[in-house]
Amino acid sequence: MLTESTKGKNLVQEKSFEFAVSIVKYYRNLKTQNEFAIANQLLRAGTSIGANIEEALGGSSKKDFTNKMTIALKEARESKYWLRLIHESEIDKNIQPLLTEANSLVNILSKIVKTSKADSKT
Repeated sequence: MLTESTKGKNLVQEKSFEFAVSIVKYYRNLKTQNEFAIANQLLRAGTSIGANIEEALGGSSKKDFTNKMTIALKEARESKYWLRLIHESEIDKNIQPLLTEANSLVNILSKIVKTSKADSKT
């Protein structure tokens, strides 16, 4: 959704921010279930994606951009892992929207990293 505050931001920047907001809200829910360890791991990974994307977009070089996007991709994959663990261990079976978003971020970031690495070779 394009609002005044999101004008000029790109898709992955917005998706990662929205995902982080969802993760923060979900983190609060996990804590009420006394799932502190998993909640903390998911919060760290899920909010790190957007932070690394922001750093990449402000990077000082193409190599810096690629490195930060690669870290964002790793954090997205880790978030996906924690969400799958939550689902499969039956802590919460209703997290498909978060898993879908994590998958989407992994796919987008994989393409960005692949393209960025290919561009740096030319």
